Amino acid sequence: MAASSSSPRSGLLYYAGCEEYTHEPHFLEACFLCHKPLGNNIDIFMYRGNTPFCSKECRQEQMEFDEAKEKSWNIRSSVRKSDSNKSSTSKTVRSDTVAVA
Repeated sequence: MAASSSSPRSGLLYYAGCEEYTHEPHFLEACFLCHKPLGNNIDIFMYRGNTPFCSKECRQEQMEFDEAKEKSWNIRSSVRKSDSNKSSTSKTVRSDTVAVA
């Protein structure tokens, strides 16, 4: 690999030929929904293990969105299953005896 050089603009290290480094925020830096900064001894409302929210309202909105998405997936899944059951039940199976001379 090529040698690294320092950018006077940001002080971050770059590798020649690579794109600029973009800062990936820590998951507890901002609310997952509204992106409001978290910290300074405020309450953090967690959902599904590692998803932070700034308020009960933001968390509730995400929960409702997830429930609606899951219901939509369940409806699509049940429609696909019923379509495949209909197509398999409408097939005709012949059970005639054939005599070969």
